Amino acid sequence: MCCRYYADLSPELRPIVEEMNRSPLVARWHKTSAVKTCGEICPADVAPVIAPNRRGERAVFPMKWGFRSKSLLINARSESAAEKPLFRDSWAGRRCVIPASWYYEWEHLTGDGGRKKTGDKYLIQPEGASVTWLAGLYRIEDGLPAFVVLTREADESIRFIHDRMPLILPGELVGEWIRPDARPEELLGRALTAMNFERAGVRAADAPESEAADPAADILYGDADTEYAYNDSAGSAERSCAAESAERACDQGEA
Repeated sequence: MCCRYYADLSPELRPIVEEMNRSPLVARWHKTSAVKTCGEICPADVAPVIAPNRRGERAVFPMKWGFRSKSLLINARSESAAEKPLFRDSWAGRRCVIPASWYYEWEHLTGDGGRKKTGDKYLIQPEGASVTWLAGLYRIEDGLPAFVVLTREADESIRFIHDRMPLILPGELVGEWIRPDARPEELLGRALTAMNFERAGVRAADAPESEAADPAADILYGDADTEYAYNDSAGSAERSCAAESAERACDQGEA
């Protein structure tokens, strides 16, 4: 899964942000949304994303996290994206990479009576890496780009947190992944799976009542081509990360 990630202004990420800020799309997004350059990134946020420009060259653009559908779709399964109508075209020729320092995941637990609940929040990043290159897909909606994060089965070392994880690329594959003529299925086997992880923040049970009472309240469950659908009806782009308790559940919503 991937429903939150963090980006700092490290020496590796700062030049990416600076390149994005030169894009004319920043001014267009500012008419309706803030563009986040660092910090905790949530669904519906606009953030830096690496993708090819019109000449096929690597570039950085501000993109909104989530494909608009009946609800906001933020993840796609790498195992089935090529077959699903919603993602098929993007898989074939509109691939992107989302630069992050790490991603967040909340531990998924089963409580009394089989009820699912969330546990500790973890920050996770590849072993020996300072940048987490999240593989994604993008498309154009109303003249502006939007992206989803691809996922795969989680490595055994972090399955106790969640059984899914983002598709994370080694840095040397970023340029190849975004090439429109590349064959993405041939690159999946080179994804990174060995992760470092540590607890971050507080347990859901210890969070303020408004955040912990119903962590799945804004999750609309999707089918097998989506990890989960985020309910954007309340205008999530206008809310702070702290108020978006729904992502703590991150249930995968398989059919």
